[in-house]
Amino acid sequence: MDISSVQKLCIDLISSAVQRCRLSEDLCRLSVVLKSSPPIIRVSISDTGTGSCLEEFQDLKCNREGIGTEKWDGLLSIKTTSISDNKIYHYHLNLRGSVSARRLTRLPSILKNDAKFSGTEVCLSISETIDALLNDIKHYFQKMLILKIPSVAAELVIERGDASGLRCQNVFLPNECSPLNFSSSNVERLKSGLEEYVLKHRNSLNNKCDSCFCSREKLKISSGVARSMESHRSPGLIVEAVIAISEHSESLCFRSSGNKTEVLHFKDFSPSSVSIASLNALTSIDWRSYGLMLVSAVDQVDHALIEWESLPPYLHIDMVIHCYHKQFPGKCKYQPDRHLIKKGVKLALDDLKEKHTGLLLSAHAVKICSYAPDLASSIAGIILSSNDVKFRSKCSLLLELSQSQEIGKQTVEDRIKEKIISVIETNDRKPEKIKEAAPFLFEDDRPQDLDPADLYLEEHEGGDDVFSFPD
Repeated sequence: MDISSVQKLCIDLISSAVQRCRLSEDLCRLSVVLKSSPPIIRVSISDTGTGSCLEEFQDLKCNREGIGTEKWDGLLSIKTTSISDNKIYHYHLNLRGSVSARRLTRLPSILKNDAKFSGTEVCLSISETIDALLNDIKHYFQKMLILKIPSVAAELVIERGDASGLRCQNVFLPNECSPLNFSSSNVERLKSGLEEYVLKHRNSLNNKCDSCFCSREKLKISSGVARSMESHRSPGLIVEAVIAISEHSESLCFRSSGNKTEVLHFKDFSPSSVSIASLNALTSIDWRSYGLMLVSAVDQVDHALIEWESLPPYLHIDMVIHCYHKQFPGKCKYQPDRHLIKKGVKLALDDLKEKHTGLLLSAHAVKICSYAPDLASSIAGIILSSNDVKFRSKCSLLLELSQSQEIGKQTVEDRIKEKIISVIETNDRKPEKIKEAAPFLFEDDRPQDLDPADLYLEEHEGGDDVFSFPD
């Protein structure tokens, strides 16, 4: 793994600590301590997860152009132990130079005195400002909250060695609006995590923004999961895509976002860069079938930025994509699959259309819906102008209108329009390949050998007609 900056080195070391915590069967603590003694910062990354595999550090490759010797000497101090060890092992690893010439120095071990625990601490000293590291590390943890990994509690501690002697601590425990069970699936956690991320404006707030989300109905969220078959050649991949659509009629918070969407990416339970496969998948989707017009999808290193054409000003779209092995850690390296990513995103879009009436209608369906009012008015006129009591009674039953009082023309029109739009939306939700002729607008679920109008007239035989349309 190439390391091009001090910030990236720290993030990669933190990611490794997260994975060790995930592999542990116990609750784990992850601590990142930045201790400043200008011009040097001592970085300590410790976890109580499984013991470290030293190969993960030896795979790191230091880019000399990205990290000069004046910033970092290339030395990592590593202390690690597993639950079955009776010692804490201590090593120095020099990442400068070629891999073959790299030397791992073993230092004196520390006895555990029969104590049962596991964990790893990695330390390094760099010449950098705290602020340069702090923003990237905080941003990393804010994104990690989206995954809602149940067994990890993380803290970030800043110790300044200046005259003020300040000690600042940030504990990244999610203040959940919708708590989850410990046994919740990964995709359920991802959905809940993105929901929290949006409600708290990218986790910049401790609680949800009440001015933007006074009602949960303003946030619609859905997911899609695509899987590949596991074989001796393929590790078996899972792609989870979650999409959130926010509706804000008047919101200062979202005015700056305009018609753009950030697509966050995760790989093996850690924030990742945007892959070419992901960009290709996003640009190959037929967005018009969901009422959206794609302008561009651009790689922004830690996320993809999608720009839409003519996106309604009250809508905001957030998206997250997570690719990982069915069994972690995987046996081999892999690249995200374009077809799986595309399938996962489309399943999430289809789920949104299925759950929320009128949302993400295709441009074609929207155009057809625009004719619904005139068509409903014409049909209502035919019904209301008829003198055939049996015909009008049957229409009233099919429209599910009350027959105990006089019904106005506008009510009849509105009910017919609802039926027309419902049929259009039902057909629009079907994949293009299996779309078929639209069902009858006023489909009757009653047994076909019985005439509902005859039944109604029999029930009221000899009495006055209780249902009447105005002349």
